[in-house]
Amino acid sequence: MNSFVQIRNGEHSAVSPEAKQDLLVSRLAAIPSLVVALSGGADSAYLAWAAHRALRDRALSVTALSPSFSAYDRQMVEQFVKQLKLRHQFIETHEMENPAYRANQPDRCYFCKDELFSVLDKLASSRGFAAIAYGVNADDTLDFRPGHRAATEHQVLAPLLDAGLAKSEIRRLSRRAGLPTWDRPASACLASRVPYGSEVTRERLSLVERGEAALRELGFRQFRVRIHDNLARVEISPEELPKALAQETAAAIAERLKSAGFAYVTLDLEGYRQGSLNEALARPRPSSRKTPPGT
Repeated sequence: MNSFVQIRNGEHSAVSPEAKQDLLVSRLAAIPSLVVALSGGADSAYLAWAAHRALRDRALSVTALSPSFSAYDRQMVEQFVKQLKLRHQFIETHEMENPAYRANQPDRCYFCKDELFSVLDKLASSRGFAAIAYGVNADDTLDFRPGHRAATEHQVLAPLLDAGLAKSEIRRLSRRAGLPTWDRPASACLASRVPYGSEVTRERLSLVERGEAALRELGFRQFRVRIHDNLARVEISPEELPKALAQETAAAIAERLKSAGFAYVTLDLEGYRQGSLNEALARPRPSSRKTPPGT
């Protein structure tokens, strides 16, 4: 596998986004051929565009299909690759067959990415591609991301991270390039809606997908339906929260999500925040000592 020389910590803030893009494209052009993992989010879409610009037909964007990848996300990918005329294909991954993935411990993402990169390794080897890349960016290192470990083990390139590109810069450059994904709300696999310790099942993923489709039909853009047994905890962006709190809209949300299969629906007053299920990992565990009476 080829490797990039990463901009050192503290240096990337002094480099303009345009200069980082030039660096990114030049480095990509030096790779003989490349497979790009394309989920359809702003980061992977921008990387797929940059790889196509640098390598043309020597770049292949690949999207993994599994129960955790929604039909809506697949539709967005299909529209994107058609509009940009990218060389692309869908593949199937089978992380649901792994008990460690279904157990849904905090390192669940590791097993998902390990499956993805294992499949991409086989594809790259059989088709003669020199390297694999994925769209992790400079901001992603600030969050809990066990999938990065799988990428390192599989020697997967991280061109956006190595160029020091942050999320806001990727959106800015994507907009300048005319990419329809420049302002696409943050997205993640459906399994990220299931709390750690609750088994990831096809039924739960399907329920979340139906719930989020209902919110999309109501006109919301940035949201999550977190599933807690038969309860839907709905996170909506702070900008859209006043709309959700309106009596008529709140009633419609409850009705739609109950029709989707939830027994109870609650609106999270803190609103949408990326990786909210990771908040539980940072909370101190309650002391096992008993409090003396009268204190």
